Amino acid sequence: MQNQVGIRNKRKYIKDIAKLWLGKETVSKQAKTLNSIELRKVLDYVATRKHAMRNRALVLIGMYSGMRVGEIASLRYCDVIDAQGNVLNEIRLKAENTKSKEARTVFVSDKLQKELQQYAKFYKPKDVNVKFFYSQKGDAYNNDGGFSANTLTQFFHYLYKRVGIIGASSHSSRRTFATEISAKGVGIKVLQKLLGHKNIQTTSVYIFASDDQMRKAVNLA
Repeated sequence: MQNQVGIRNKRKYIKDIAKLWLGKETVSKQAKTLNSIELRKVLDYVATRKHAMRNRALVLIGMYSGMRVGEIASLRYCDVIDAQGNVLNEIRLKAENTKSKEARTVFVSDKLQKELQQYAKFYKPKDVNVKFFYSQKGDAYNNDGGFSANTLTQFFHYLYKRVGIIGASSHSSRRTFATEISAKGVGIKVLQKLLGHKNIQTTSVYIFASDDQMRKAVNLA
């Protein structure tokens, strides 16, 4: 009996150390990062399905901004589009809509602005206070509903499953964003701010180093 208790305590100790080192998330639970070929497969797939414009914008807003799925689901039309119908270059997230419960600014790249502008040309609701991403509960012109964090998580789960990308989830876009930004030489302190992390140790977990990146890195020595 004492031996079993000792084994359980040892396992708990190992898990606690792993959580501390990896920012409360073990490697096995991390969502897959997508490469350019996999992202193209996803975009090609959504182009052939219903709600193609919305779904393309949903995929790319995560890939190009690093926002959490709950933050994306919380967006209102007026958070993203100004009075003239143009995409804002900064999105203000309210404290109640972030995981850290602190308001923050999401900077919108030129590339993402172009993508969201295409969606905004198609989606013009009468009420600018409705959700930016309509769901099947509403429609593209008179929105009666929108995604919740839970339903948007499910959306990504089934999307990646249908495309055949194993290990991908709603968190994949955020990890892919972090990895791409890091690979281009952006410092981890900047990345921490972009992701809205309180702890820089958490940020380090998001960065995936591929074999190709490591080969290039050693050649810099």
